[in-house]
Amino acid sequence: MFTNTEINFEALRKKAYNGRWATLEDGIIPLTAADPDFRMSHEIEQGIIDYIKDGYLSYGPFSGLPEFKESVAKHFNTGKKGNFTPENILAVNSAAQGMFLIAKYVLGPGEEAIIFDPVDFLFKKTVEAVGGTIRLCSVDSTTGDIDLEMLVSLINPKTKLISICNPHNPVGRVYSKEILKKISEIAAAHDLWVMSDEIWSDIVYDGIEFNTYSSVSEEAKKKSFTVFGFSKSFGIAGLRIGAVLCNDQEILDDFTEKSNFNSTIEGVSTLSQIAASVAIEKAKPWFNDFLTHLQHNRDLAHTMLSNSGVLTPNSPQATFVIFPKIENGMSSDDFAQHVLKQGKVAIVPGSERWFGAGAEGHIRICFSTSQEILTEGLHRIIKSF
Repeated sequence: MFTNTEINFEALRKKAYNGRWATLEDGIIPLTAADPDFRMSHEIEQGIIDYIKDGYLSYGPFSGLPEFKESVAKHFNTGKKGNFTPENILAVNSAAQGMFLIAKYVLGPGEEAIIFDPVDFLFKKTVEAVGGTIRLCSVDSTTGDIDLEMLVSLINPKTKLISICNPHNPVGRVYSKEILKKISEIAAAHDLWVMSDEIWSDIVYDGIEFNTYSSVSEEAKKKSFTVFGFSKSFGIAGLRIGAVLCNDQEILDDFTEKSNFNSTIEGVSTLSQIAASVAIEKAKPWFNDFLTHLQHNRDLAHTMLSNSGVLTPNSPQATFVIFPKIENGMSSDDFAQHVLKQGKVAIVPGSERWFGAGAEGHIRICFSTSQEILTEGLHRIIKSF
């Protein structure tokens, strides 16, 4: 199902933007943005068709369609140790928007948020967009280990938020219940909000247990938001659909009101919500095959890079990106430019722009493609030196 013959390259060259097929010259292999090369499942496609057959695309409820909210709550409760009711769910038009709205809700001008370094650039962008100030907590760029002593040392009277990425992008670490509980204790001791970005929480390998943040302790349930999206697991990034989850209904109701969702200013496409609901309810067999394919690709990438003499790979527990260390002394940007020019492969440099200063000396490679494309891409990277 996930072979080269299943990839519609013509469609990708028309539709796959964000540093991928539609933005690059012919002949370049994009292993860049975390977006699958494979089409969405037929179940999602049919669900969209069935929904629009009667010709109506009317306004939906401001906080989200009932079936969407029920599906997301069930998804977290059955697979991620959650304890959410459908009322605890707010539909948003992407996990990224959810992150922005949470930062806007929690932070006043000059107030501080603690984020990981390295981590996806959206954590920094969303805090800065609302006038907040960033404090960086070091994360090991190979293992994803959090410096908890540093985390505590960064807290001061201006601190309002700790933002965590679990599973971690770009390192691929899944944080254990014990680590999350320690974070919840630190947050509770200082009366801080916690935002947990869990967009990657479906794509976890080797049977590793995933615990949604709010499930790990009573402290974690208080003053916390969880963010989720469907672009990674089900390949529907263009539908811009995500969710904010919060166990405290009063907080979520206030958040919904202050985020302008109780009007027609904000809101989410009903079609996108239907697609997400169908993904959860009917596309799990497709997803399970996708996950198996991704695990094989992770192992393939790790083996090829381990023997390269150019890059030393980490071993991601989750996500479909790998974050190897550069071994030839080149900077991340120079390495990426060299590979693009000499190897005709596009990758993401571990630069401050994308992941923070702690990412320097690494590159990020996306492996959510066919084994044929991945093998050729990695071969080109290695042989370009």
